[in-house]
Amino acid sequence: MSRIQIPIDILTSRFNMGERFTSLRANTIGNRFANLKPISEFLDVKRVNKPQNFAEMQSRVNYNLGHFSSNYAVVFLMLCVYGLLTSPWLLFDIIFVTVGMYIIGKLDGQDLEFGQQRFSTVQLYTGLWVIAIPIALISGVFSVMMWLIGASGVVILGHAALLDKPIDEAFSGEAV
Repeated sequence: MSRIQIPIDILTSRFNMGERFTSLRANTIGNRFANLKPISEFLDVKRVNKPQNFAEMQSRVNYNLGHFSSNYAVVFLMLCVYGLLTSPWLLFDIIFVTVGMYIIGKLDGQDLEFGQQRFSTVQLYTGLWVIAIPIALISGVFSVMMWLIGASGVVILGHAALLDKPIDEAFSGEAV
């Protein structure tokens, strides 16, 4: 039986996904947030309307994802913070793993002596993950990730599809 192969590049080429991700890797965090657009431009309700057809929606999404990319990154970060604050066990687990890895890293490869016991760094990392993985599964890490993907997709793509281009940009692509 032959496997079904989906041509991913055909699906992603319409939205220029490859070029978008290479530009994200090239920028530093300082450069990413240096070009935040003003909130009055980002939430301009006078430019919100329904696109006439799919081609117009695609054009809006392509323009707005590039133009407001830093604003969308902030929206995604705010949704991440909200997701963590509404899942206290997941927040505890992330803090637990971060602090545990920091403390194990401070040992610089030396064994930890606790009373008469000696624990190697491999044993400490194993113990950390044996505790952290069940807590993450109990806390619903997959449901938080799925909620984050869905919520950010609806908010970001919804905004990008409904916000019309500025007047000067709307006519720049047309031939005279």
